[in-house]
Amino acid sequence: MKLRTFAAAAAIAALTITATGCSGGSDAGSGSSDGKTLTYWASNQGTSLDNDKEVLTPQLKKFEEETGIKVNLEVIGWNDLQTRIQTAVTSGQAPDVLNIGNTWAASLQSTGAFMPFDDAAFTAIGGKDKFVKTAMDTGGVPGEDPTSVPLYGLAYGLYYNKAMFKDAGLTPPTTWEDMVAAAKKLTTGDKHGFALAAGSYTENSHFAFINAAQNDSEFFDAEGKPTFTSDGVVNGISRYLDLMQTDKVVDPGNAQYDNATKAVNDFANGKVAMMLSQSNANSSIASQGMKDDAFGVVAYPAPAGAKEVATMVAGINMSIFKNTKNKDSALQFVKFMTSEATQAALDKPFAALPVLAGVTPSFTDNAELAKTFSDIYENKSKPLPLVAAEDQFESTVGKAMNQMFATVASGGTVSKDDIKAALTTAQEAVEAAG
Repeated sequence: MKLRTFAAAAAIAALTITATGCSGGSDAGSGSSDGKTLTYWASNQGTSLDNDKEVLTPQLKKFEEETGIKVNLEVIGWNDLQTRIQTAVTSGQAPDVLNIGNTWAASLQSTGAFMPFDDAAFTAIGGKDKFVKTAMDTGGVPGEDPTSVPLYGLAYGLYYNKAMFKDAGLTPPTTWEDMVAAAKKLTTGDKHGFALAAGSYTENSHFAFINAAQNDSEFFDAEGKPTFTSDGVVNGISRYLDLMQTDKVVDPGNAQYDNATKAVNDFANGKVAMMLSQSNANSSIASQGMKDDAFGVVAYPAPAGAKEVATMVAGINMSIFKNTKNKDSALQFVKFMTSEATQAALDKPFAALPVLAGVTPSFTDNAELAKTFSDIYENKSKPLPLVAAEDQFESTVGKAMNQMFATVASGGTVSKDDIKAALTTAQEAVEAAG
């Protein structure tokens, strides 16, 4: 197995994240092979781990009734999931089936630990063509059989408070310049125009990518070599940092927001007028008492004349560990989870966009919201780099940006030269890891 790339990212993550270990499953790796029990690691999609269990359990019982196959479920939070997967990869004590962030697909594929979905496997789960192409493009290394298939689709959008915009005489922004102007007008007293998860390395890396893509710049060249220090990348990150540094529309305290939930809560409680969040924020907003008709969503705007890239192709994929002794049962489970009936049951509580072709969004009853996110996902998205070192890009660049925001929040300044220097260090770390 080629473990260096993913292991390097896990090692970096271990500096700040405590691994919870790997429980494995009774039928995974060295366990029973009767095919009547599967171990499934699900990612946290709902408002809490318990909420995920409540949503998933009825579907797992339905699967057991239909097939006789029991599924042992464990829901794992995002702060722990990558480390848990790495532990499973290196130890061989793994679940049968698991959820992954689709941005990890190429990195995980490079380990050799996951079952490729060849023609036979795709036939077993209902065919490759049943998936939206945008979603299927995230399955793994281009030109090879993918080692994951789409489960939940997600996209970033710019959420705005309708009442605050109306009271200020503003309309939803369509360009970066409009967005900043509106944010400045809405930053008054103890309220700010914008909230960012500025202490989250994953969020920061995502918007480094999106802003660079708007500038028609890439983080890796055609051969998979890092190109972190190009002018388009540096300028894109500078533009994003300036929301806090120069434009002063983001509370410096956001530099400590290490997850998106904190920004969502500020938005739902009327402390900020706008935020950037994925489409699954709706359930968290609702849990804070903010109704669907109180906010709107538009595509994350690019500067005038730039490329209209509003999101990376976000979402969750499913993979099967190659060492499972229950391949047929695992494929039956993947087919069940990616069926129209199960997707219809899960998309709404998890606020997920459809990954199945021709399916109407059901994550919200708000037709305008559904149309907006569907358009962003299908027409204004771009996959994160489909290279083995993608996970290292997220970790090194994202954590460098965490430090940049911390510098700004403490009263310092971050110049473009500073950004380029930090990106040079990040690029050298990726190159050294091979």
